[in-house]
Amino acid sequence: MDKNKEIEFKTFISKEQYGNLLEEFHLTNNIFPQTNFYFDTEDTLLMKDQTVLRIRKKGNNYKLTKKTRSTIGADETHILISKEKAFEMLENGFDASIIGLPYFVKNIAELTTYRASGPYKDGTIFFDRSEYYGHIDYEIEYEVDEVDQGLKDFRDFLDTHQIEYKESIRKSKRAFDHRK
Repeated sequence: MDKNKEIEFKTFISKEQYGNLLEEFHLTNNIFPQTNFYFDTEDTLLMKDQTVLRIRKKGNNYKLTKKTRSTIGADETHILISKEKAFEMLENGFDASIIGLPYFVKNIAELTTYRASGPYKDGTIFFDRSEYYGHIDYEIEYEVDEVDQGLKDFRDFLDTHQIEYKESIRKSKRAFDHRK
């Protein structure tokens, strides 16, 4: 199991802003898909506890991740899994004690993001187009190691690009709320 702290700042943006940023950062030909499969209990205990449990498919790699809110950012725990194991978990659900959660969980939603990224100041900036259940949205994520400087740099980025801050909703919540 691999553990890390995730500190990120996010905002929704328009389709036009997304396209302009891809061009400005020369990323139009550097977009990669990743699909998140979200899991929860029958009565959505994880969502109520603001915990996200997902399998992410990126290329031919599969990673099980637990994200829990922290006083600063989110604490993440990761386990690399095989394609076969991922399909088994998606099909049948699984005992989440393997990643420190005392529940049996099932796949409840999925979302595919087309992501471009690059370095920006002291962090990494991501330009995302997410598709889920007939919906498409666009957002910027800025991941950093230090909160105060990261927030300043994020605000500067928005000001420089004349982007109005629009609070992002977690991808897992968006997918869950729009599933059929």
